[in-house]
Amino acid sequence: MKSLAVLLLLSATAMAADLHPIVEADTGYLFGGSAKGKWIKAEKAAKSMNGRTPFRVFGLTQEVGKAMGGKPKSADAEVCSDMLEVSLASKPKDGVIALSAPWNALPRKPQIVDPTQQVYVDAVREFLESRRMSDPKVKITRILRVDLEGDGEEEVLINATNYFDKDDEPPMDTAVPGSYSIVLLRRVVAGKVETELIAGESDVKDESSPAHIYKIEGVLDLNGDGKLEVIVHSQYYEGSETTIYDCSGGKCEVALSVGCGL
Repeated sequence: MKSLAVLLLLSATAMAADLHPIVEADTGYLFGGSAKGKWIKAEKAAKSMNGRTPFRVFGLTQEVGKAMGGKPKSADAEVCSDMLEVSLASKPKDGVIALSAPWNALPRKPQIVDPTQQVYVDAVREFLESRRMSDPKVKITRILRVDLEGDGEEEVLINATNYFDKDDEPPMDTAVPGSYSIVLLRRVVAGKVETELIAGESDVKDESSPAHIYKIEGVLDLNGDGKLEVIVHSQYYEGSETTIYDCSGGKCEVALSVGCGL
């Protein structure tokens, strides 16, 4: 019996050492983490966090500071009680993602690109027209160029949104026809440039669905495989969500996500 207890203790210790938790810096919500390159959900990750976890905090294009994380607990707000929350002491103001891991999470720094370049304006217009939007008004809000895969080939992330309320907040009702908010990925596939929708909505017609704004928040290697994941924040007037997309398999897929709203 004693030997079994020792084995269980050693197993738990090994798991804690292998786990690398990921936290949304602004809210403290625990995404989960990674272990040996695999994504781990928040509930499982929380069991291995002891209450004094050192984090590095990253913004859009760089590391912005460090923070110490507390033990995960259920979020205080009743509507968000399904979220696990980590208190980050002394976190920097401009942080987006907090990661506890030894590897270089930003091995290739993204470059901010002029959003008025015609090639990207045309790419957004072509994408929207493919969604049956007639004569779309293109408004690009952010472009990042970065080698996501580490193969020497740069990809381009495009953020385009053509509706805003005051202070860049989402409108409190549905968007008018012709509105959109999208995050696109342009990359070379089999020798041809292709444009892929990572997240977003275009020409919303469902009057019961609130308008969402989607924003690229950063690119980071969050599981130690040397490839960069894409972090996208979405917001509507009664809630928000932040999603980590893994684009390493030929198509961008949701790896982990946190969010809260009515």
